[in-house]
Amino acid sequence: QVSLVESGGGSVQAGGSLRLSCAASGYTSKNYCMGWFRQAPGNEREGVGLIFSGSTITYYADSVKGRFTISQDNAKNTMYLQMNNLKPEDTAMYYCAAVRATGCNPTFMVQSESLDFRWGQGTQVTVSS
Repeated sequence: QVSLVESGGGSVQAGGSLRLSCAASGYTSKNYCMGWFRQAPGNEREGVGLIFSGSTITYYADSVKGRFTISQDNAKNTMYLQMNNLKPEDTAMYYCAAVRATGCNPTFMVQSESLDFRWGQGTQVTVSS
């Protein structure tokens, strides 16, 4: 059973940066598509970005392209989300997720409800203007 634990959330002013971490354990294979999602109060959950386990290929939502970067440290089984130039509209609970797959597809960011994602507990990011 895959377990995901996020950390690194907090409060920053607009224009600031944060780095989120997602520590993963319990993998039975290396074939996982990992992702970051976020949900603001009153909004639906939205995909932020994806990365396939052991790969450097990433996909991002248009709203974060050029500002957010996903990376992973395979030795530590940890995925990161570097967030730069944060905006108040980035305020949300951020979730790490993983789904067994042979690769990532950008559509996973909008189809998460129909896929067997495993989810972390979330970490709050608050950006003030």
